[in-house]
Amino acid sequence: MCGVFGIYGHPEAANITYLGLHALQHRGQEAAGIVTSDGERLTPHRSMGLVQAGFSPKDLAALRGDRAIGHVRYSTAGGSHIRNAQPFAVDYARGSIAVGHNGNLTNYEALRDRLEARGSIFQSASDTEVIVHLIAASTQASVESRAAEALGQVEGAYSILFLTERELIAVRDPMGFRPLCMGRLTHGEAEAIVVASEPTAFDLIGATYVRDIEPGEMLIVDANGTRSLRPFAPRARKLCIFEHVYFARPDSLIEGASVYEVRKALGRKLAEESPVPGGSDAGDVVVVPVPDSGVPAAVGFAERAGAPFEMGLIRSHYVGRTFIEPQQSIRHFGVRLKLSPNRAALANKRVVIVDDSIVRGTTSRKIVKMVRDAGAREVHLRISSPPTRWPCFYGIDTPTRAELIAATHNLEEICKYVTADSLGYLSLEGLVTSVRTIERRASPDAPASPRSGEASEDGYCSACFSGAYPVPFSPSPKSRHLRLVHG
Repeated sequence: MCGVFGIYGHPEAANITYLGLHALQHRGQEAAGIVTSDGERLTPHRSMGLVQAGFSPKDLAALRGDRAIGHVRYSTAGGSHIRNAQPFAVDYARGSIAVGHNGNLTNYEALRDRLEARGSIFQSASDTEVIVHLIAASTQASVESRAAEALGQVEGAYSILFLTERELIAVRDPMGFRPLCMGRLTHGEAEAIVVASEPTAFDLIGATYVRDIEPGEMLIVDANGTRSLRPFAPRARKLCIFEHVYFARPDSLIEGASVYEVRKALGRKLAEESPVPGGSDAGDVVVVPVPDSGVPAAVGFAERAGAPFEMGLIRSHYVGRTFIEPQQSIRHFGVRLKLSPNRAALANKRVVIVDDSIVRGTTSRKIVKMVRDAGAREVHLRISSPPTRWPCFYGIDTPTRAELIAATHNLEEICKYVTADSLGYLSLEGLVTSVRTIERRASPDAPASPRSGEASEDGYCSACFSGAYPVPFSPSPKSRHLRLVHG
């Protein structure tokens, strides 16, 4: 998971892009980059770490031009190197081009092998670089045609931005796995076009959200204005449903639907499907979120259960990556750096902990113990998504199946491992129904909710829960990009 931002037609394009990336920081914390254009040349700056740390006033002043694209990269296992930071900016026979990509290409290895056999030399381990080489090899006349030809050869997920000396191009893959939206920013009597992974980036810079870029759409912005092309064969929409569960910021809109309202709806549905054992009206039950991602679902759960919502876990907002831990004897160090128990809210209570997901189970186990050590009489764990049983091949760094606890353990075994008194997950039907309900409020044209007893995933990718992959992929020993360096 990464974040992309672009702007065309603003004299402070670099500064605006910096702010836009700051608003998208939740989508990637490993590296950040900005490339600007002044109409004649591209100027790049990339750095490791957070946006704020990687761009000084001097760096931003050197990024001249009224158009720019930026990228924040998700922290992945083993691919942490400046050469993999985006946007990539290259010179080739037709000029210069920069690329920033959110997603993952499932046929990356086959394409890279083919290109290397033809003599292409790769500078990074990123699947995104394949697109650069395909564009350079294209004989099409216009940059949008070269981009369309290149993207026509790739498979998988991409919400991608291209910047040349003259154009800004935004493209979303035909299945719409990852979000991408367009806005307008007024400055004086002029107006700039902005694009971003989420509209929260528009809120920070004072831009107005206009619409989502549709699956399969190519938006071109140049001196003549904006125009839209549809160069790919239409496909069924497969928006990543986990964007609503966890990835997007709660104050975002994903295809018009409020992420905050979706997450509250997930919590309400979870309370219906997995109520508190012994009832929640005895006066000793509190609903506690795992902050920050579990907060809206916990609000919805408490609402439906009729139990008080309490901030029983306090999150530190000053924790970066932990490179050095003291000796092994200090248990739970990593979790305790991020979360502290609020004993006043937990002592002598039956505590319902609400979180968005369980991956390996190790963090959940530590949180349950932390809450119990703070005096809770009972600890019940509730998860506002179904069990994560399958890895994601479309841009998320999830573990192999062997590392996913729900792939190898049943509900009782997971509950025993995390040491909870009870464990409940939201059903896939409950997840889809809740998301669709909020989507339909935002757009009457959204897909209808499934009938009771169905878990129809039409319109969404939920492969991490179901194993039903919209784009087939067969992992191989060479699968560098799945765990290491996806865009």
